[in-house]
Amino acid sequence: MTGSKTVAGSVTGGTKDIQEMIDFCAANEIHPNIEVIPIEYANEALERLINRDVKYRFVIDIENSLKEK
Repeated sequence: MTGSKTVAGSVTGGTKDIQEMIDFCAANEIHPNIEVIPIEYANEALERLINRDVKYRFVIDIENSLKEK
């Protein structure tokens, strides 16, 4: 099989397609459903993922998590 070729693609489309989707969502006020968590909550978030107790995607708030308290 020396010299065999592979053709691959992405189901998300290219940069132009993604930008069009982002522009469409912005124009139509379509926003993702997320749960913003501090870094200190990461272990509990993983437990919730394991237990399937998650309604929205977790987003770790790195900027505020790294500020001195």
